[in-house]
Amino acid sequence: TAQRNGARIGYIDTEYILQNIPEYQEATAQLQTKVEQWKAEIEQRLGVIAQKRKDLSNEKALLTKELIEEREEDITFEEQEILDYQQKRFGPDGDLSLQKKALMQPIQDQIFAAVQDIAEDRNYDFIFDKSADVVMLYSAQRFDLSDQIVRIITRTAKREQASSKKERKEAEEEELIPEDTSAQEERQKELDEKRA
Repeated sequence: TAQRNGARIGYIDTEYILQNIPEYQEATAQLQTKVEQWKAEIEQRLGVIAQKRKDLSNEKALLTKELIEEREEDITFEEQEILDYQQKRFGPDGDLSLQKKALMQPIQDQIFAAVQDIAEDRNYDFIFDKSADVVMLYSAQRFDLSDQIVRIITRTAKREQASSKKERKEAEEEELIPEDTSAQEERQKELDEKRA
């Protein structure tokens, strides 16, 4: 904690926190699987349209003008359907965007609650998010609260998942274990190496 004019300051790294929350990693992997399925579906439909265009090109000499126009309209209609489907899945208000928000909101709420708890318990005046738009020209590792946030969130998850009284007691006892700063020191080394 920084003591500058009596103010206690700390920071977190949301990206680091998210990388260390298993539930977020699982949900992200599931969402990525859906995205791949949607992309494959679009590619398959585009392939069908490309084949229809090729067939029409090959058969043009045998077809009447009306039939050619009718097929071209059908192809154009199908292309528009695919564009609409792409917007529905990947557009600004599409399924991907909505599911990302739904995925992030509970985790952001947990991070925010954990930050609030730490700030109140340890009398912090300011806690910044290093991965946000706040420009941090320098940040000493000892002020990084990210590992503490990860511990709080994973402990809460363990407690919620604990089925027996014994498991709940073990999860609560884990909270009493003193902080291990070796992970923080290791992250500081990584940050210093990146800057070098």
